[in-house]
Amino acid sequence: MKANYFCEVTPEIAHLAELSKQAATIDPELFSKYDVKRGLRDVNGKGVLVGLTEISDVNATKIVDGQSVPAPGELYYRGYNVKDIIRGISESSHFGFEECTYLLLFGKLPTREELDSFCGQLAKYRTLPVDFVRDIIMKAPSHDMMNTLARSVLTLYSYDEHADDISIANVLRQSLELISLFPLLSVYGYHAYRHYHDGASLFIHTPEPNLSTAETILHILRPDSKYSPLEAKLLDIALILHMEHGGGNNSTFTTHLVSSSGTDTYSVIAASLGSLKGPKHGGANIKVVKMFEDMKAHVHDWKDEDAICAYLSDLLNKKAFDHAGLIYGMGHAVYSLSDPRAELFRTFVERLSKEKGREEEFALYSAVERLAPQIIAKERKIYKGVSPNVDFFSGFAYSMLNLPLELYTPIFAIARISGWCAHRLEELSYNGKIMRPAYKNVQEHRAYIPMAER
Repeated sequence: MKANYFCEVTPEIAHLAELSKQAATIDPELFSKYDVKRGLRDVNGKGVLVGLTEISDVNATKIVDGQSVPAPGELYYRGYNVKDIIRGISESSHFGFEECTYLLLFGKLPTREELDSFCGQLAKYRTLPVDFVRDIIMKAPSHDMMNTLARSVLTLYSYDEHADDISIANVLRQSLELISLFPLLSVYGYHAYRHYHDGASLFIHTPEPNLSTAETILHILRPDSKYSPLEAKLLDIALILHMEHGGGNNSTFTTHLVSSSGTDTYSVIAASLGSLKGPKHGGANIKVVKMFEDMKAHVHDWKDEDAICAYLSDLLNKKAFDHAGLIYGMGHAVYSLSDPRAELFRTFVERLSKEKGREEEFALYSAVERLAPQIIAKERKIYKGVSPNVDFFSGFAYSMLNLPLELYTPIFAIARISGWCAHRLEELSYNGKIMRPAYKNVQEHRAYIPMAER
């Protein structure tokens, strides 16, 4: 049993915390007075323009009579509509995550020969340094896999003789290695935690070079390495839908921000992981799953829409679940009428629910999907429409894939690393200035009082 360091809040710390809280509190009216864009958003919630990108586009409005109005959401990767990408991939026999990674990194769709060569590169890099699993991943495993993943990424710096070289060629090499290794770092970290903390059997499957990223995750995660074609396809679709979402989302903006300082790739990606870990970002689908577990415990008839509406109302009024006043999985900072990722994912989730015999649970999700916007519109004043986001279905999908809850956010990271790397390369290619947004000081200047006079 490891010692529990740094875990107690003493009375002295509690007293200092209160002083810190008082010192950190700023009058909310000052934000309006100085026209501060809190959260880098305007009063309508729209992001403040801070950069340019060609990697992806998130669109949720259209112009009518010279005015911007809500429209069905659209997502584009390098100018290609993700709906068209998913449609093309779902009708083919190959997996699409690698194809889309190529697209994000190099700005064009690969030929079959180019894709095969690229997949060969990824397979070559899908090997950890000798004894890395034993010396790094298995030592002091964390209960949070995102912390484990970040620690592993930072440690890889020590194994790279050219870690600080930020030339495009070297950063691309590092990017391909990290894209390839994220499944191993995540799943092996989970196995190490389960072994040392829960006494579970430890097994480490070696990745097979001919498998896609989605297949690799299922292969190294499951004791028997078995999975159905639909399971692998659904996970591949999930990776595609999560791999990129514009330069303004929190973790991708972190990638740009930290890259602008000129630091190394490992530090940049570790910072992005720290951002994604947050429950307001990559950890949101965990909240959705836990919310539905609580709902199922209180709504005994899943077909009773009155009972469902009553529970949703209790959620908004802080009477149910975590008392936060939120219906998790509903709403998005950009999308209003619809999140295209949720729409695309829904079809595959429904198919898997039939394969897994969980149609009744999918029907409950569908009921909440339909009823929640009505309840929110009735009880909250909102300036735009509300619809399910991609997190609404992803947690349910992962549960059907028997993915452990601890890996939900790392799966997001396994997907988003492709987008982060594309944005890092774009930021370095700008050869621009270090990002330094302004903060307005509202503390009055004061005369210093020597210690003896206080």
